[in-house]
Amino acid sequence: MLVFMLSIGGKVAGLRLERSRASSRFADGVFHNTRDVAPGLKPGTTFPTIGEYFCGGQRRTPAAPLPTVNPLAGWSKPVQTGLRATWLGHSTVLLEIDGARVLTDPVWGERASPLTFAGPKRFQPVPIPVTALPDLDAIVISHDHYDHLDYPTILALAPRTTPFITSLGVGAHLEAWGVPPERIIELDWWEEVRLPNTDVTVTAAPSQHFSGRGIGSRNGTLWSSLAIRGPRNSVFFSGDTGLTPEYDEIQARLGKFDLVMLEVGAYHPAWGDIHLGPENALEAFARLGGGALLPVHWGTFNLAIHAWDDPAETLVRMAPSRGARLVMPRIGEAVEPSRVERVETWWRGVDGAEPAAKPEKTDGATPPAEEKALRDAVEWPMD
Repeated sequence: MLVFMLSIGGKVAGLRLERSRASSRFADGVFHNTRDVAPGLKPGTTFPTIGEYFCGGQRRTPAAPLPTVNPLAGWSKPVQTGLRATWLGHSTVLLEIDGARVLTDPVWGERASPLTFAGPKRFQPVPIPVTALPDLDAIVISHDHYDHLDYPTILALAPRTTPFITSLGVGAHLEAWGVPPERIIELDWWEEVRLPNTDVTVTAAPSQHFSGRGIGSRNGTLWSSLAIRGPRNSVFFSGDTGLTPEYDEIQARLGKFDLVMLEVGAYHPAWGDIHLGPENALEAFARLGGGALLPVHWGTFNLAIHAWDDPAETLVRMAPSRGARLVMPRIGEAVEPSRVERVETWWRGVDGAEPAAKPEKTDGATPPAEEKALRDAVEWPMD
């Protein structure tokens, strides 16, 4: 019970709460998206979607571990182009950009859950222990959902001297878990910070999502995308988001990016406003002005209803006609995006099972009162 309570995190209070209240995104005690979108399942979809989740026949986990690479050998070599990315699974990427190392949404935990015995379980291990990470110049955290802000991982990283850069309010969790407040930098959208002893800046930008780590905490902290820019190279990290016209504003304000990291997994029509999925990721990529596209938020946790490899297969099928240059390294493979010439479909062959037939869908005609009660009770999806 103690671990459960601790993993939920801290409470936004004091000066941190005053900063939140000063944000243009904060009203009526919570943060809001620019557009009015459902923060969880869309009304009228809860019962059929939960039924599909528990009774569907999709291949949600691979039959065997995915092929990985030990990144330590790659990290020992100099970065020739000034930009190198190592996907470590889900939304965790180690970026080496113009002499700085930045780690995004680090998650080494076994479950995306406050519980050690229940909740979405990792089907793909991280290729190295968190203690084997090199020195870092920053750890950036987009929002406070369990598959992006992981209690045991923060405990392991807290003793380092690395600054944490995150969205408004999220520092309450970090401080509760032992990160000194002087190493926590919380940003509102369009605020920017320069990493100490580097020429690299991190800018928080809009995303369309929600937050919360337990009943009653929904939208008490902000969610953001993040732009990481150096003198020669620039990277965009979506965090979690639905497709939003604010991608046009991000390009207008921050310019084009050499590498765009967009979430592509854990999508479904029932929560289409708060996650991209591969097709909307390609649209977001186009609005951001192109570059190289590194898909994240897939291949690690069973968080949705689609087959585990559906995001990757959809991207490979659709990207050529959309003019998108994909960068899809193995987990742990350190790659310089400008030097990637083609996509190797390394995930194929892990399992040969055909997708099982999907259950017949209902019309979702749930009585409105029951629908809202169930949706509020489960606070699902929590990713």
